[in-house]
Order: sequence, then structure tokens, then C-alpha cells
Amino acid sequence: SSRWVGGRRCWNCAGSTGVSGMSSEGGKLWGGRFVGGVDPIMEKFNASISYDQRMWKADILGSQAYVKALEKSRLVTKAEMEQIVTGLDQISEEWSKGTFVVTKGDEDIHTANERRLKELIGEAAGKLHTGRSRNDQVVTDMRLWLRGSCTSLSSYLMQLIQTMVDRAAIEIDILFPGYTHLQRAQPIRWSHWILSHAVALSRDLERLREVQKRVNVLPLGSGAIAGNPLGVDRQLLCEELNFDAISLNSMDATSDRDFVAEFLFWASLCLTHLSKMAEDLIIYSTKEFGFVTLSDAYSTGSSLMPQKKNPDSLELIRSKAGRVLGRCSGFLVTLKGLPSTYNKDLQVPFGSQLLVGTPTARWKHQNSLFQREYTF
Repeated sequence: SSRWVGGRRCWNCAGSTGVSGMSSEGGKLWGGRFVGGVDPIMEKFNASISYDQRMWKADILGSQAYVKALEKSRLVTKAEMEQIVTGLDQISEEWSKGTFVVTKGDEDIHTANERRLKELIGEAAGKLHTGRSRNDQVVTDMRLWLRGSCTSLSSYLMQLIQTMVDRAAIEIDILFPGYTHLQRAQPIRWSHWILSHAVALSRDLERLREVQKRVNVLPLGSGAIAGNPLGVDRQLLCEELNFDAISLNSMDATSDRDFVAEFLFWASLCLTHLSKMAEDLIIYSTKEFGFVTLSDAYSTGSSLMPQKKNPDSLELIRSKAGRVLGRCSGFLVTLKGLPSTYNKDLQVPFGSQLLVGTPTARWKHQNSLFQREYTF
């Protein structure tokens, strides 16, 4: 089948809306062939806005770049492009200030932003989705969001490593027993122990930077499965969004989540290293060892035994390693059962497996924890 989109005939455009934009089915980005309403239970089950709304900035950046590509292809006028970009800037400001209102019909962040855009600028908003599918939009947002998260994580990981190096220099003259098999082995410097963990974390930093390179590949313009039928300039999109490369195959690009699996493996290994360090400090802080004294700021007590100081902060770091490892395993199990190209399974695991907590906040806590956690 075919239809006219932006003055051109578009063959087999299922999955990509034309200039009309959102369908009549409750303002959704899909549903052109549907005649009945969606069951309210299905509405809730299908919605992902509760977790993917944190990708609002990535979604807006991707849309602004895309409408510029549409204008270059003469699918929207310059005035329409400027109107859409300005409207998206206003939406970005609303998200930044916390005044954006998510409505009941907002299935996901893409629907929410385009719904609000239409409220602000009218029918011109419908042209934003010309030739674009949520399949390539979803994965573009994911890559943009994760790229930014990798940058933040790299920064905080470097801060943590530097803190450990500084601490090792200050405490270089402290000697204590080194252990193998949890048995006393040889006398070592305390700084030697600190730097043993800093070196492991430096490898994590190298790995994270390698992961980020593979995250930074542009999928936008892949359409639903068979590419963009309207001649949108993908090189322009690549430059506008600061990607390093363009995806080679549209079928692969919309379904590729290798970069998510890689990040989850990286997170699992990094948390394993942090867990090992936390376990050492837990042991060294016990009365039986007595090498370190934990800071009150990062410890808790007991309602029954007031003499106790519990290393809860370290225990929570240790516990999160297993949690992250489980998410990595679960995501791989999801991937292994999927057929080629896009499936809705790819949206849910990203929210439930990857978007848990704020990386920045976690690393700020980890760094301050090591700065003030113990005295020798």
C-alpha cells in the first residue's frame, strides 16, 4: 500500500506517520487502523511514561534535530521549523522547572512531548513526526540519554579514583597486615591496599569510555524498519546530535540494544569492584580486626544494642552489586528470545533494568563516602 507524505508517495509506510502527525486514537502516535478504544487496563499496562520521562531532554534534542532535517528536505517550511523548535524549547523549559504536566493519555515521553507541542503551536506540531517512527525515535533517545549518563559517570569515577590516590599519599606511612585467604600474609602499606582498588576502578573507567564510543552511533532516520522514505539527511542529523557515526542497517539499528547490554555488564563489573572494597572495609571495621573506625555520618545504630555501629552504607553498596548483576542477566534473557527488528520488549527492559536511580547521585554518594568513611 502507499500514501502521499509531504508531497511524495510513501510505500509501505506503516509505523511512520505522515504530515498529519498524531493519529485520532486519543492523540497517540499510532492507531490509524484502529476503530475501537483501548481497554483502560491495557492503557496502564502499555504506558512507560513513569520511567522514560527522565529522557525528556534527549527526546527534545532529537526532535529539534529531526525537524531541521525535514526543513532541509523541504518537507516543512522554515517558518514551521522555527515554530516547532521554539515550541520544543518551551517544553524543555517546563521540564527543567518541573512545571510540565503529564496527562492520563501520555503513553510515553514521545507522546507527552508531541501532545504538549500541539497544545502550544497547533497543527504544525503534527508535521514533526513526518517519516519518523517511534522505533528509531526510542533508540535515539536511549542512546542520547545513556551517552550523557556515561559522561557523568566517567566524571564521578575519576573523582573517586583521585580521592583514593590523594588519601593513599596522605596515609603512605601506615602499615597493616596484608591478607590472603583471609589469613595474615605479609605486612603492607595501607596505601597499597587503597591503590589496589583504585587500579581496578581505573580499568572500569577505560571500559566505560569504550562503551560510550559504541553508544554514540546515530539510529535516527532508520524509520520503523526499512529506512526513511523521504530523503532526510542523516549526516545532518549526525552532526546536529554530535554522534560519531551513523548506523549501517535500519533493521539492525531499531532493534540493536547491544549498547545497553554492554553498559549493564560494565555496571555489574564496576559494582563488583566497589562491593569488594566495601566488604574489606566492613571486615576491617569490626572489633575483631579494628583497623578502621567508620564515620558516624555513614553508619547506623541499633535500637536494642546501643554500643553497636553498623556499616549500613557499605552493606548497601555490597547489596547493589547483586541487584545490578541480576538486571544485566535479566536483560540478556529478554534479548535472547526476540525475533529480528523492533519489539515492545525492548522498551520495557530499558526502563526497568537501566533507569533505576540517578547515576550522578549514586557516584556523589560513593565519592563522599570514601572521603569521610573511615579513620585509620
